[in-house]
Order: sequence, then C-alpha cells, then structure tokens
Amino acid sequence: MLHGHGDDACHYPHLRYNFSSNIYAAPCHDALLAHLREALPSIAAYPEPDAAALTRVLARRHGVDTDCVLVTAGVTEAIYVVAQAAAASGLHRYGCLSPTFSEYASASEMFGLKAAGSDAAAADIFWLCNPNNPTGDVASADAVMDMSRSCPWLIVDQAYAGYTLTPAVTAQQAIRAGNVVLLHSLTKSYAIPGLRVGYVVAAPELTARLRRFMRPWSVGTVAMAAARWLVQHDARVLPCKDALLAESQRLYTSLAALSAVDVHPTATTFMLLRHHSIKAAELKERLAHEHGLLIRDASNFDGLSAYHFRVAAQTRAADDALIAALSSL
Repeated sequence: MLHGHGDDACHYPHLRYNFSSNIYAAPCHDALLAHLREALPSIAAYPEPDAAALTRVLARRHGVDTDCVLVTAGVTEAIYVVAQAAAASGLHRYGCLSPTFSEYASASEMFGLKAAGSDAAAADIFWLCNPNNPTGDVASADAVMDMSRSCPWLIVDQAYAGYTLTPAVTAQQAIRAGNVVLLHSLTKSYAIPGLRVGYVVAAPELTARLRRFMRPWSVGTVAMAAARWLVQHDARVLPCKDALLAESQRLYTSLAALSAVDVHPTATTFMLLRHHSIKAAELKERLAHEHGLLIRDASNFDGLSAYHFRVAAQTRAADDALIAALSSL
C-alpha cells in the first residue's frame, strides 16, 4: 500500500502536534546532526553496495556473525525481500494477524502467496508484528518462540520493540530456531523516519536466501553514517523508556475516561481507539484544522471500522492538547 500509512503531515502545514506516527515526535537529534554535518561529503561517492561496515557494527551489537545480519532500506524493504525469497523457496501460503501492518499482505500477494488466515499452523510463512501495529498488543518472547514451531518461516517484526518493556526475541533465539527472521527498524528505534534503514537477523541459511534478492546500494551513505553513529554511541535520542511508557499510560487512562471513545489496552506507546459517533476521516480533519493535531485514520486496517483511529503518546503538553480536543467534540 503506497499511501494511507499516516504521518502525512506534509498535507497539514499548521500542525501543533503529530500523533499519527508511532514514532516519538520530539527526539533529541542534536549530536547526530553535528555528526552528519561532518559526514555529508560522503554523498559524493557511492555507498557500499552491501552496507558491510554497518553490518559489522550491528553484528557486534547482537553478538552474532555478520552472515546472520542483512541491512535493508527500512523494515519495509525487508518485508518485500522476505516475501520474494519465500515465494522462490516454494512457500505458498502466508498468514498474519488482523488488524496488523498492511505491507505483510501486500508483499506476500505481490509475489503470489495466498492468504491462509491468522493461524500460524495453516501458513508456510507467518508474519507477526510484535508489538503489533495498530493495537499495541505485545507477545512474550516465549510465546513467539512457541509459535515458531507451528510454521516453516516465522517473520517477527520487532520495529517497535524499543517502545515496550516486554523483552523481545533475541538474535540468539532466532538463530538457534533456524526458521525465525527478526526485522529491526533503526528508523523507529532512533526516530529517524526520513532515513530509511533497518536490518534482518536470522540463521545464515535464511539470510543467504534473502541476500539473493537484495538490490545493491539499497541504503545511502548518509543513512548508513547516521546508523553507524547511533548504534556505536548507543545514542539516547528518545526519552527514558520508563518515562515515555508512564506518559503513554497517563494518556491511555485519560482517553479511556472519555465517554465518546473506546480505547484498546496497549503495552506500548501507541494505542487504537474507536469513536462512537464521528468517523475517523472526519475526526482527523476536524482535529487537524480546528486544533492543529494530526491523528492516524485507522479505518484502512483490515478488520477495523470507519470509526477507528490511532494515536501515539508524545510530550505531556501534546497529550494534554489531544485529551482536551477530543473532550470538546
């Protein structure tokens, strides 16, 4: 799905706060920007075709061999590479939760895989978003590894693992299992959505299959320079996780107290809501134009209604503005 993912702030020039992306909207990138000013001359040369230097940095971070890591232009590229490799490996049926990130189905169907529903045991390849977008549900690492015994390939999208206290599946667990592919998003972890960079961790036999379908020079020099610096310096661009999740819970509690909306319980910093009387498309426009607040119209997620929308906790001032605006409608 090319359009309809949210964070379309470019269409709303007078916003005060953006709740439409699951990424924290007020990160501190000062040190990163200072580093990138020094790295900008690298745009005059081609990047490494296989992102080898960044691969080594990520392999050291996870304590695995470099042949277990594959750098991609964000998780979305990884999803399409995985789907293509699955089809080429003779897999035919894909499964995923509903609602969940739409690109799993889009990529699978692009390469001829057929839908097998939400039961991992009925699928050759099962996609698990954990934490799940848009619901905020999170499965434990043990539950995920139990699921891996049900299907030939289990793809675990851990893009939002940095936004929950629930421990994620480790690289070592995935590699030992042999059939688990972990998708990681530096875009999400470090709040750099304008720089498309992510990576895969899996057993070397699986990454070798995926590598056959990678495009050379997929990740540009600036994105790789940013990613290497962020990982090597263990940069703290987001608020303390405990503080951010505490603010998320405060926002959840305040929204759940409103009579006009239902809020799905969440274990992360974003949450799914349903307004009782205003469709999400109208609600989005009213909040944007009357209050300068942008939400995610979630009606295009499979299984959701025209009244569903999603927000992500931001600063206390931003969240208070959202609570007040929804209370006034």
